[in-house]
This record gives sequence, C-alpha cells and structure tokens, in this order.
Amino acid sequence: MYILGISCYYHDSAAALVKDGVIVAAAQEERFTRKKHDFSFPAQAIAYCLNQEQIGAGDLAYVAFYDKPLLKFERILETYIAYAPAGIQSFLMAIPLWLKEKLWIPSLIRDSLGYEGEILFPEHHESHAASAFFPSPYTRAAFLTMDGVGEWTTTSYGTGEGSRVTILGEITFPHSLGLLYSAFTYFTGFKVNSAEYKVMGLAPYGKPTYVQAIYENLIDLKEDGSFRMNMKYFDYCAGLRMTNDRFSGLFGGPPRRPEAPLTQREMDLACSLQEVTEEIMLRMSRHVKKETGERNLVLAGGVALNCVGNGRIVREGPFESIWIQPAAGDAGGALGAALLAWYSYLGNPRQVDGSTDRQCGSLLGPAYSDDEIENFLRMNEVVYRRIPATELAETVADLIAHEHVIGWFQGRMEFGPRALGSRSIIGDARSPRMQSVMNLKIKFRESFRPFAPSILREHLSEYFELDRESPYMLLVADVVPGKRIPMTPRQERLFGIEKLNVARSEIPAVTHVDHSARIQTVARETHPLYHELISAFHRKTGCPVIINTSFNVRGEPIVCRPEEAYRCFMRTGMDYLVMGNFLVAKTDQKKLAEGAGWMKEFELD
Repeated sequence: MYILGISCYYHDSAAALVKDGVIVAAAQEERFTRKKHDFSFPAQAIAYCLNQEQIGAGDLAYVAFYDKPLLKFERILETYIAYAPAGIQSFLMAIPLWLKEKLWIPSLIRDSLGYEGEILFPEHHESHAASAFFPSPYTRAAFLTMDGVGEWTTTSYGTGEGSRVTILGEITFPHSLGLLYSAFTYFTGFKVNSAEYKVMGLAPYGKPTYVQAIYENLIDLKEDGSFRMNMKYFDYCAGLRMTNDRFSGLFGGPPRRPEAPLTQREMDLACSLQEVTEEIMLRMSRHVKKETGERNLVLAGGVALNCVGNGRIVREGPFESIWIQPAAGDAGGALGAALLAWYSYLGNPRQVDGSTDRQCGSLLGPAYSDDEIENFLRMNEVVYRRIPATELAETVADLIAHEHVIGWFQGRMEFGPRALGSRSIIGDARSPRMQSVMNLKIKFRESFRPFAPSILREHLSEYFELDRESPYMLLVADVVPGKRIPMTPRQERLFGIEKLNVARSEIPAVTHVDHSARIQTVARETHPLYHELISAFHRKTGCPVIINTSFNVRGEPIVCRPEEAYRCFMRTGMDYLVMGNFLVAKTDQKKLAEGAGWMKEFELD
C-alpha cells in the first residue's frame, strides 16, 4: 500500500512516499525548481517520489496533506478582524492566493495528480508529532513540537505509543517561540523563514546584554515553559514587518539593513535571543517530562533545528534519550502526514527495535548511476578520470589531506536542510585557513558562519563532549578540553567578530568561537561510502574528522542533479568534484564562455 504525503504553501514544500509503513522516498520541491524554500505545490517532488517506485497516482491508496487549510484560513480572518483596519494591506496581499489556490487543495491534488482516492487532512502539529515519533527508534515517547504557527497552534506536546500520537497541551497564535526567533532574525537583517540559523551561528560572538530586556518587555515566561508575548512590540499579526517602532526603541534603533555590516548590537541580540530560546526549550522539556513521565523525547517543528538548544536538552534535560526529525520544518510535515495515515488512520501496528530509527539516514532523494553521470560529463565535454571503486576513498582522502576542497556527490540526496555526506562540500578540519576559504571563496557567505564536522561514530568521544549519536547534525557539543588550544592573553581580550580567526582546537575549521561544534556522527551501517572516506582520511592523518557543508552556494538550494553539481563546482573555488566514481579536477577544465551551452540557464546573480 502506497501513501503520499504533501506539504506546501508556507515554505519548504515537499512530498514523501510511504510503502507499507516504510519510508521509500522524500524530497523538497526546491531541489528540483532551484528556488530556495520553494513553497509552491510540490509537483516535481511528487513526480520524483512516484518515479522512484515506478508507480502512478492510481497506485496510491491515500494522499495526506500536512494541515487543515480551512482552519488556517479561519486564523487569518480572525486575526485580520482583531487588528482591522491596521492589517488591510497584508490581508489584501494574502487573500488572492487563498482564493485562487490554498482553499482548493483537494481539487488541486486531484487535478495535478489525476488522483481519485481519499485525501486526509491531519492538523499541522499532529503531522509534526507524527514525523518525530513514528520514524524514531522508540516504542513510546513524549513529543514536543515547536514552530512559527500551524493552523492556530505554535507549540504542542503529548505522547506517542504504538500507532497513536496524542496531543496533551499546546500554545496558540500569536504567542510563538518560532515567531519570536523570526522577529529577531528580521531585526538583525536576515531573511525570515530562511536565515534563523545564521542568528544561531552569530550568537557566540556576542554577550547576553539584552536578556533582561526581552523578559521584561517582550515575553512573560512561566516555570513550565508556557509564555505570552507582548504584542505591542510585534507587527506580524497586522503588518508586513515582524517588528515595529517600539521594538526598535527598545533595542537602540531601527533594524539592520540586509547586507549592512554587522555590529556588536546584532551579535549581542543574537546571543540574548539564543539564551532565552534555550531557557524556554529547557523549561518546556522539563514540563513535558513531568506531565508524561516518559523516558524518551522526540522533537519536530522548525525550532527543533536549533541544534544548540537541542544540545542543552541532551545535557541538562530530564530525558534519557532524544530523537529529532531531520526534516524538522514544514518539509517533514509531508512525511508525518503520510505516516499518520498508515498508523493512526489505518491502525497498522508499529514495530521498532529500540535502537535503530526508520529514517534511512534521511537519504531519501534521487540518486544517479555512474552511467548517467558519465553521460552528462561526456555530453558537456568535461575532462574527467574514472577511479576504481576500490580506490575512490583513498584517492579523495589524499586530496583532502593536502587541503583541497572537494565537491562530493554520491548516492541518494538528503531529505531535510542538512547535507549529510551525499551532497556535501568536504575539506580538512585540521586546516586553520579552511573556514575562511570555504566561506568566502566557495560558499560566498558571511565569514562568521561555522562549519560542521563529520566524525566516525566510533571516535566521537575522543573529540567531543557527547555521549550519543548525532547522525543528522542536530546536536551541538563542545570539543573535549584535551583537543582545545589555549588562548593567549592577547587573544582573550579580543571582542566580537575579532575572535573569528583564532584557532580554538586541533580541528579549528569546525570549532566555533565558544569551542562548540554542530556534530554529524557517521556510521558504516547507514552511510558506508562516506564512512569509508573518513576512515581512509583517518588512516592517513590520524584524524577521524572532516569538514562537511552543504553542496550549494549562498542563496541556492543544495544541488540535486549532476549538472547543478558541476555548475556549482565551476563557479566556485572548489578544487575537485567527485561524482560517483568520476574525479573532475578544476585545473583540467576549460574556462567556460559566458552563456555557453547548457550553463546559460544556470548563471549566478
């Protein structure tokens, strides 16, 4: 039995396909359309999912949509009425899309797919909860979902057991931890629903100067983690901005203009917000433990991508074990909706072993065979060398050890926002210059942004203060003291962004200014080729850690197809591209004429 899950029309549209309860395919629409955070109907992601199993719409038993559009429309109307006439401009902008598409989801699904079966509509946070619990390794668990807003709910908690998830409590709009974080994202000059992770990365450069101002003016936080926000400071209910003039007055002036230089104010705001967010997450987790009595916790919703907060729940929270949905945002809602249909709607039994999750390493997207890759290379007159499969890991490990930057394109594409070793740019974590080189010459992004380490699971404790796996890059932990480099008295006096170029450990390229790292543990069972590559690097250098960042440049989605990988490789400072068993060296390539051949459609801004 096949069940298709769909999410769309807010951000990060996606489709997921479940076969007899097993996740067989999932992908975000942005990877195919090349529009970052594409929110349109996921026609191409759906086509991929069906093609992966070589089925058509007539083979689907059910289609599940990740929320209830009518209930969401009700919230928009009620909010407009409550704030009228202040919100007339945003209302007039929103209504045409609702009247044209968003209210007609059933008809759109039927017409687009040629599907005539039943369509299910779970609630938004129910889909989040299902995406967290059903793929988890636990027979039973508490769940906590936190995001901007679904229909009305912004935070929910409850329990998962057997084939059921049960919501026990919730916080509703406009009071939202996700929207609080987005408000500061907007105020510090970054893009809402896209760049919240930049604020998290900026936080260690600042000081928590504004924490008290946030508690005294913006949010009334209770001991159980519930809260109410002071809406006098926010504009997202009625206007086209996240914050208003009162917010600006509280924090010393107007929002930072996008692309303007970062100042200490933005760093201190980021640090203060992150501290408040972590405190809320910790209080919520303690309350959920108290109310449910469960040993295990699962997390989903966009806030669950805050890996620093997740790390604190692991270290300081009351649960023995936690599992986080890798596609924690709205994309994962498509997966949750499909799993809800299989388990809760149909009542199918759920079998888990208590240790292995059902997410398949989140390697659920398209893969390309060596024949397909070689055909692309030949068609476009790319100079390449075929490496025997038995020599590939050793060859690439040697290139990394000589500080070359590699575009690594292998196997099935990742589902979720993180590259996990299939669509990755990789490099030597020991290199003190690698962070700045990769940020400025390859990713074309802000210099303060940290990179993540991929480490062999069996060597985790030698480098990081973490006692469990982190396969999806969703936990932050500190480098162990024995691997840190002590700062000199002069370095100790550095402030803010001046800290950037100070090596903090033996793996400086993946160590943030506070000695932390967003860790990916790599297991042979889940990701054999990537594990083999890092193992080869370990044998050559004695270091079981490499840099892993997503295979894209700033403003673009992660690459999906060979042509996007090659385009990104040629337009950046990467040294080598490895696709399947083929090695492409930058020095062997002819300089492409502007607009030549197939490259024309991929011109960068």
